Amino acid sequence: MIFGDTPLDEAEGAVLAHSHRLEKRSLKKGRVLEADDVAALREAGFASVIAARLEAGDVAEDAAADRLAAALAGDGTTVSAAFTGRANLYAKTAGVVLYDPVRLDAFNLVDEAITLALVPPYQAVEEGQMIGTLKIISFAVAGDRVLLTEEIGRREQPMVRLQPYRSTAVGLVQSRLSGTKESVLDSTMEVTRARLHGMASEICHEVRCDHTTEALAKAIDETMNKGARLVLVSGASAVVDRRDVVPAAIEQAGGIVEHFGMPVDPGNLMLIGRIGDIPVVGLPGCARSPKLNGFDWVLQRLIAGVPVGRAEIGRMGVGGLLKDIPTRPMPRSRRRSSNGEGDTASARAPKIAAIVLAAGQSRRMGSENKLLAELGGKPMVRHVAEAVAASKASSMTVVLGHEADTVRATLADLKPSYAYNPDYAEGLSTSMKTGLAAVGEEVDGVVICLGDMPMVSTAIIDRMIAAFDPVEGRAIVVPTRRGKRGNPVLFAKRFFEEMARVSGDVGARHLIGNHEDLAVEIEVDDESVLTDIDTPEALAKIRGTGS
Repeated sequence: MIFGDTPLDEAEGAVLAHSHRLEKRSLKKGRVLEADDVAALREAGFASVIAARLEAGDVAEDAAADRLAAALAGDGTTVSAAFTGRANLYAKTAGVVLYDPVRLDAFNLVDEAITLALVPPYQAVEEGQMIGTLKIISFAVAGDRVLLTEEIGRREQPMVRLQPYRSTAVGLVQSRLSGTKESVLDSTMEVTRARLHGMASEICHEVRCDHTTEALAKAIDETMNKGARLVLVSGASAVVDRRDVVPAAIEQAGGIVEHFGMPVDPGNLMLIGRIGDIPVVGLPGCARSPKLNGFDWVLQRLIAGVPVGRAEIGRMGVGGLLKDIPTRPMPRSRRRSSNGEGDTASARAPKIAAIVLAAGQSRRMGSENKLLAELGGKPMVRHVAEAVAASKASSMTVVLGHEADTVRATLADLKPSYAYNPDYAEGLSTSMKTGLAAVGEEVDGVVICLGDMPMVSTAIIDRMIAAFDPVEGRAIVVPTRRGKRGNPVLFAKRFFEEMARVSGDVGARHLIGNHEDLAVEIEVDDESVLTDIDTPEALAKIRGTGS
């Protein structure tokens, strides 16, 4: 790759290194310069720009990121489309992240321009949580470096995978001494239930008994007879030796003690045994607290079906000092800020709802409802809905109005949500507000799709969602073709109130101009984002092209 001051005569096709705001347009960093961009720069008095020019064999940043992410992402993971050289990995479901750190080091040591950051191995994650980010530092990477890194990521199996939690019936045994309060046992029951709830598991049976070997052995046996596939034993007194009451009870119940103690604090006095194929865990005293402790690490692996034995526990000392961690990150307990940009906004895949505006009267089409006009063997609005349904949008809400029943019947098998706009005759803004009111509070943003733009593809919608990141200043995402802005447009939740104040037959495109510093453009390689079919002539033209 050639990087540096580039004469305008050689700038067409180069990647712009720094943004420039010209009188008639803005050229942003990372834009591949086209002929009219170069002409605009020359008209503005530029003789050269700082840019990167790809050489033979180079792979552009987004293409390299997409290839490498696809190679290393294994079962249980999903990957965002690359944007500015970054592709993020997310968990498809709650579970435990698995990978070999040595292999990760090898991946990162191939070339300084290729970087991959992952959460720690065996990290417990929630559904949709970010587990890694792959970033190509420069605008392009040599092809041979991409091939080598790709091979490390793929090998016999992809480098990173997510082991999902398996719904497990858990037995809880609690023992008492003369001074034990029932309220303490009740609290332990609730804390344990909350831990398991985030792992798709429940306590199937609880037994409270005296703190004796015989009573505990009988209680352990009872929980297994009630269907427990994992038994947790919370003793009234902490285990202090392999021959103590709890391990003796496991052996009397027909099991073995596999390991006592662990290099994690709090959690040192944990014991793990087995009766047949059923794990039995003697809980450390700290397990009565919701704060993170070594027992969590063992429980997460057991529920996910990841082996936990003497060797695995012995390796938990790396990062095993947990005393400064104030709270355990209980699943579903974290809350985001009201504008969707809280401290978890970048820790998981953004939740982007799609709104399809399909309520208009098609006045410019004459008597025909353009949304129901046949195009390529199906109604125009169905092309739009199918592209949205196949995208990474978390939901699809179709706003109905004119000929609502017919439009609904056309899309029924796609199973979108519907919102009816009784004021559809008053213009586009009323449909947009109806859709916003219907998407709910838990979304991070919405992509507003027009029902008369049937050429917009799933890939374009996914690229827009991948580009969205309010934390990095990309709160509005708009597609462009040859520098001209088109549709659909993606808006962060922070703009919903402002969008709801719009009136008349207009959308919210003016917000882009009002918030240029928060808007990002993605250039597409076809005319789809500029092509709306709102006249008989436009419909005849697109039918004639066979597009």
